[in-house]
Amino acid sequence: MTRLPQIAMLADGRRLHLQDGPIDLVVEAWGSVANVRAAYDAAARRFTGLLDTLCNELAELHKAADPVSCTLRGKIARRMHAAVAPYAADHFITPMAAVAGAVAEEILGAMVEAARLERAYVNNGGDIALQLGEGKHFTVGLVDRPDRPGLMKATIIESDDPARGIATSGRHGRSFSLGIADAVTVLARTAAQADAAATIIANAVDLPGHPEVLRCPAHDLQPDSDLGARLVTRDVGDLSLYEIEEALEAGTEKARALLGQGLIEGAALRLHGETRIVAPKARPAAVPCEMARESVMQ
Repeated sequence: MTRLPQIAMLADGRRLHLQDGPIDLVVEAWGSVANVRAAYDAAARRFTGLLDTLCNELAELHKAADPVSCTLRGKIARRMHAAVAPYAADHFITPMAAVAGAVAEEILGAMVEAARLERAYVNNGGDIALQLGEGKHFTVGLVDRPDRPGLMKATIIESDDPARGIATSGRHGRSFSLGIADAVTVLARTAAQADAAATIIANAVDLPGHPEVLRCPAHDLQPDSDLGARLVTRDVGDLSLYEIEEALEAGTEKARALLGQGLIEGAALRLHGETRIVAPKARPAAVPCEMARESVMQ
């Protein structure tokens, strides 16, 4: 019996909910009634069967990415590989590090192709793809941990801003982390790129060998994890302010390097109540942000 995804409007009558296995999307679009309806219909059509396509190449997607060549066939799978390839020469990373952002991009692309929209977003559990018409903007909320609601700050993404992707990684997220960050949120030109970069920066926020950091092999927690026997962070105990600063500085250095390479547009790093912001000089200091499912995009 074929499994069908769950597709329904949310109670507010504005947002579309798409869910299939681990993929859980909230979609919202602005425009004429006819265009919004056409966009939602296109999102639903593209979403149907999407997970099966990814599962067909899951074994390859769980392998370390090659920095040069890609043998993956699917459009989304290849987008995932392209997002992680810049890091593959120096870091262990699989295409799965960009799956949430790549899926959000694909659904948004189907919507934009089908209808003329003023603006739209696809939120895949906090990894978000954005579309902005000329003169439009989004206000996006910043949270300090992706596993709980709590809006701290907000930033405005304007239509002339190059960022169209937002992603958050860290030890409290849906995926495992090699580092100790509570959250690292990244703005990038695409959601897949933001997703991959957030993983890399969150892994860099670390205190290797620290006795207050509890780690265990990823496959002990999830047998089919793409991280295999690599140690992932399960808990972080008391840290001195100096140790917090040391870990954040390691991640900040990595984020600055990615900003300089043009791989990100900004990042916010959070650990034990302390925050570091990395952003271009032209951007206000408190810019990179993550929208929790409970937060509001306006």
